[in-house]
Amino acid sequence: MSLKPSRRIVVLISGSGTNLQALIDAHIPDAEIVLVLSNRKNAYGLTRATNASIPTAYLALQPYLKKNPDKTRDNYDEEVARMILAAKPDIVVLAGWMHILGENFLELLDGRKSMDDSTSPVTVPIINLHPALPGAFDGANAIERAYEAFGRGEIEHSGTMVHRVVKDVDRGKPVVVRNVPIEKGDSLESFEERLHRVEHEIIVEATIKILNEVKPLPNM
Repeated sequence: MSLKPSRRIVVLISGSGTNLQALIDAHIPDAEIVLVLSNRKNAYGLTRATNASIPTAYLALQPYLKKNPDKTRDNYDEEVARMILAAKPDIVVLAGWMHILGENFLELLDGRKSMDDSTSPVTVPIINLHPALPGAFDGANAIERAYEAFGRGEIEHSGTMVHRVVKDVDRGKPVVVRNVPIEKGDSLESFEERLHRVEHEIIVEATIKILNEVKPLPNM
């Protein structure tokens, strides 16, 4: 009888889930995705997870605030943290998650604060995939901004990275960084496709790297 994988991954998504699919297809040794959480109800990534028999959950900010008029964005972030911690993950992977998580959320996952008086603080690494190099094109629309900068002759290439999540958006310590060329004659679509192929590689590489730091395989 095979033993259940001991390393637990939670993935947060907002869209089609192609990077989630890369993680699913990677079959990381002694690891399983135990939850896929989306802040968009119709995100196709939820279907990908269901097709792979992975539990899913949905929680969006505006419906949450409408249903709970006494609550705030910080309360929403805390509820996201609660859902994540209930899955007892060894790592949280933000794979196209389009919501900036605030300080309250980070405190609940980096050991500074516990969910309530009955639980002890826990530390769970959080990593994020961002389609730009460290310090370049932080925030939204990074691919488009890099392509436009190339067209103006300001850069010769772009890239993508997976970094640790900190309070400052896209400024956490890089885990994996990869340059991605922009070729003369590239359309935005052809550059974007090339970059996404690299993203699918590094999100797996970075997840394995962090898992091996926090919960290494017995023979490592």
